[in-house]
Amino acid sequence: MTSNEVKDLILEIIADIDEDAEFDDLQADQPLRDQLDLDSMDFLDIVMELRKRHQLQIPEEDYPQLATLNSCVNYLGPLLKNA
Repeated sequence: MTSNEVKDLILEIIADIDEDAEFDDLQADQPLRDQLDLDSMDFLDIVMELRKRHQLQIPEEDYPQLATLNSCVNYLGPLLKNA
């Protein structure tokens, strides 16, 4: 998967979880939870959806690496490179 495909995947999952999410002013280097008003359950839903769609096991200690859109790409890119 390319970086843009990883970004699209994350945004698609967020849109599935929160259909009211607005991505127009989203800044890729700022925390997603703050920008999109995601709570801890929403975040866990994102992790679970990544597991369901791509069989990714993301350890809890790695959750901070999914804080921003850019950090998601950096963390998930290598894991999804053959997806």
